[in-house]
Amino acid sequence: MAEHKDPFLAELEWRGLIHQTAGEALEKHLSTPGRVGYCGFDPTSSSLTVGNLMPMTILRHWQRAGHRPIVLIGGATGLIGDPSGKDAERQLLSEEEVRHNADCQAQIFKRLYAWEDEDPKTGAIMVNNLDWWGKLGFIQVMREIGKHFSVNAMMQRDSVKNRLADREQGISYTEFSYMLLQAYDFLHLRREYDCTLQTAGSDQYGNIVSGMDLIRREYGADDERAKCYAVTGPLLTKSDGKKFGKTESGAIWLSADRTSPYAFYQYWINASDEDAARYLRVFSMLSREEIEALEKEHLETPHLRVTQNRLAEEITRAVHGDDELSKVVTATQVLFGKGDIRSLDAALLEDVFADVPHSKHARGALGGEGLALADFLTETSLAKSKREAREFLGNKAIAINGEKVAADYRLQSRDLLHGTTILLKRGKKLWHASLWVD
Repeated sequence: MAEHKDPFLAELEWRGLIHQTAGEALEKHLSTPGRVGYCGFDPTSSSLTVGNLMPMTILRHWQRAGHRPIVLIGGATGLIGDPSGKDAERQLLSEEEVRHNADCQAQIFKRLYAWEDEDPKTGAIMVNNLDWWGKLGFIQVMREIGKHFSVNAMMQRDSVKNRLADREQGISYTEFSYMLLQAYDFLHLRREYDCTLQTAGSDQYGNIVSGMDLIRREYGADDERAKCYAVTGPLLTKSDGKKFGKTESGAIWLSADRTSPYAFYQYWINASDEDAARYLRVFSMLSREEIEALEKEHLETPHLRVTQNRLAEEITRAVHGDDELSKVVTATQVLFGKGDIRSLDAALLEDVFADVPHSKHARGALGGEGLALADFLTETSLAKSKREAREFLGNKAIAINGEKVAADYRLQSRDLLHGTTILLKRGKKLWHASLWVD
């Protein structure tokens, strides 16, 4: 890959964020500050995943380099469905579902950028392509947009060609037409906002090029307004070859109601050494000097996992904010015996201990004089027999809600956290969550 002199492109290059670029004299074009570039996100779900973070981060670097980002929410394209990367037809969403998803996704972007009301020169703008597609009629689209597209060329796009090769699945005219919509979005933004660049993941390159072609045909190749550009980021995988952003329990979402801030933080904390160093480059806004210093520190003291800790901190702060970051850091410390369990609210307590062994018990057993802990331990994962239970208690190896207890301790209602849970721990790491119900 050629070295770039432009600060924006050079920044993306060393971070490994450039897969392809398109357009003549891109570096010269970017030498003028205040250029406008966009990235589109279809509201096919109420949230976005960490896979969407890469193009979001490219837009953050775009803004930091002195240019204006446009976040396009695809209220119209979300009604159609992008065939890119899909081996089967999407189930169409209703207009109400897409509108709801668009509103939810809009909240995710608000923390990531400085907006136009804060910075008139490079502040981000959010648009919804339903605002212009909703005003276009079918005949107008066919005459003004469709005439510029060759079916032969459209069939060569990977997103179409791969589906056509599967005779059982095929592709509907609806999804086949998706690239017209995305192409026209670029033209519309070129007209209305002087937008000259589109960025996205590498799977969108064909759709972006279609938009660039449409702009050139609209204005004529020699017209100054025909100048347009593309920057795509790479497809990310984990170092073990598995898909990035997926866990055994499913996708990692950017909305707290889909993936809790605690679970989000833990995803980054649990990254491998190799992945953590790469993710710091790809997703954080730390400088090159800061990242290289962290990598050096990690090599010297790998047991401290400084890259993972800083990675989790930076990305959680960006997506969920300082308050949520503070809560999850405290919760993580609690799990390792370095904080007060009683300081956790009910939801966070549930998140923290979701993956430790659980058992359910009758709340009534905690009444009166309560339940002898020596007897109860055998009903948990912490002791196999009463002999073991007495031994652990005698060695002061058992803690209730983070506090060591005496051998004759009896569990009572006073031990319930948020009226439902008693947490037991043996030694430094072995936890058991007991849930008490009526």
